[in-house]
Amino acid sequence: MRILITCDPELPVPPGLYGGVERIVDIVVRGIRTRGHAVGLVAHRDSTCAADQHFAWPGLRSQDAGDDLRNTATLWRAVREFRPHILHSFSRLLYMLPLYASRLPKIMSYGRPPGFRQVRLASLLGGDALNFTGCSEHICNEGRRAGGAWHAIHNCVELEIYEYRPAVPPDAPLVFLSRVERIKGAHTAIQVALKTGRRLLIAGNHGESGEEGRYWKGEIAPYLGRNGIEYVGPVNDAQKNQLLGNAAAMIVPIEWDEPFGIVFAEALACGTPVISCPRGALPEIVRHGTDGFLVQSVADACLAVEKLPGLARLACRERVERCFSAPMIVSKYEQLYASVVSNE
Repeated sequence: MRILITCDPELPVPPGLYGGVERIVDIVVRGIRTRGHAVGLVAHRDSTCAADQHFAWPGLRSQDAGDDLRNTATLWRAVREFRPHILHSFSRLLYMLPLYASRLPKIMSYGRPPGFRQVRLASLLGGDALNFTGCSEHICNEGRRAGGAWHAIHNCVELEIYEYRPAVPPDAPLVFLSRVERIKGAHTAIQVALKTGRRLLIAGNHGESGEEGRYWKGEIAPYLGRNGIEYVGPVNDAQKNQLLGNAAAMIVPIEWDEPFGIVFAEALACGTPVISCPRGALPEIVRHGTDGFLVQSVADACLAVEKLPGLARLACRERVERCFSAPMIVSKYEQLYASVVSNE
């Protein structure tokens, strides 16, 4: 098969540091090519992913009208030049607008909550030539309310990047790894660490202005450098592997409906349990009492920290091997490609 894959224009594929969708696209492109398929990639001009053919978005902003027009035209030309059997978009529905009347099989993948009106209109225009995927059943359930055929294909991690650590010292720290903003719950992680007397390492980027800046300056920064609470900044893959692998648990007590969150699977790949909340896709990732704990309050989280020695780190690693490994997820996309192409 010939598959043309698109990614949002803001970041290259793969990304330098953060960029969840861009990581998934890089994994899918490489994985599909190793199975004998030809893959074209429409993405940021600085992308280095090993696709058979690259097409660069001229516009680098997903929410700019002028860039939308230029990128829509670019995708049209890429389809005419690459002549794919299937078009798989991890970018914007809008870019496929001139192609909806075509019988070319199309897949739109969502790693965030889908817009109801956009999905409704696209499913009507695209008909049975358009399928949707969500990075979790949570996202798919939201999308199905708008219509269309939805398939849950989780995000994944490359196991070879993350070293399994079968044990950590009794005084191993807790780790918060995510963007440091209110919805990720860094302030709650701090309170749990203080109440349990555990060290806490906070990793990730943060805002300097606006609401995020006020959150950082008012609710996070005053606690840093005291009582075992430290900020280590943004981390690359190697640093992330060390940070997660040496942790007693990753604690990210979210305050929103998380679409998936690759970092949760990355922690489990290191054998590190997760402490979070039962919102969004977290119940699909973490089995409460087996891979970690899904808590409702600071008190629940403190009790979870006390119970960490009773969890088997091997179960965390095996969870990723069975459900969220790159080969498994690539296989699911390959099966979906074959299915939608055979229906034409």
